[in-house]
Amino acid sequence: MFTLETLQRWYDPADPVHGVDHIRRVVALAEKIAAREGAQIEIVRAAAYLHDALDREQATSVSRKEHHLAAADLAARVLRQEGWSETMIAAVQHCILSHRFRHVQEPPQTLEAKVVFDADKLDAMGAFGVARAIARAVQKGMPIYAPPSSLFLERGVLAEQEAHSAYHEYWFKLRHLQERLFTSTARQLAIQRQAVMVAFFEALQREADLADGFYSPEERKEIEDENSIE
Repeated sequence: MFTLETLQRWYDPADPVHGVDHIRRVVALAEKIAAREGAQIEIVRAAAYLHDALDREQATSVSRKEHHLAAADLAARVLRQEGWSETMIAAVQHCILSHRFRHVQEPPQTLEAKVVFDADKLDAMGAFGVARAIARAVQKGMPIYAPPSSLFLERGVLAEQEAHSAYHEYWFKLRHLQERLFTSTARQLAIQRQAVMVAFFEALQREADLADGFYSPEERKEIEDENSIE
């Protein structure tokens, strides 16, 4: 049912964040977790393939905040065409509707939904998680690193004119993913990924701090004065 051709109808192959490659990794993780946890593989596999799916003509009109709603609608249409029962379709839709980190209105209730949630979050951790965070920042025209404001550090709210860098995404979301996982299998898989991700972003902050501190305040003012336009 899910061939490369069908995936390319729903996902941009060139999208490094939510494209075909992300889906393939999530499906592989979801199948592994489902096998170990005893989840219904058909529901898990369908939801993993379809959790970010959009009709390509919809892609520019649906925001990331609403993509799970559009994906659930598309999943229902696709699965009905395949002859799935309404009960099975509803189970897949619940997996899709509950997979978002920021969507707390419908948390995962079934084992299958927990598996899909965990698989999606694992792909936001580790080496690929770092790469996706950087790619997302570049896509949005934001920096890889910018020092978070005290307002953002305390409340997760951007100050006026503050950029949401990849480091901001790490601070607000990515470093908390491990504690949000549901299954024991995913929590085990997350250990190494968490270590890789934390090490990278901590190194990124150290190197950025070193660059900011390369000149003393007096030297920086002198340079700025020399380069100012009379």
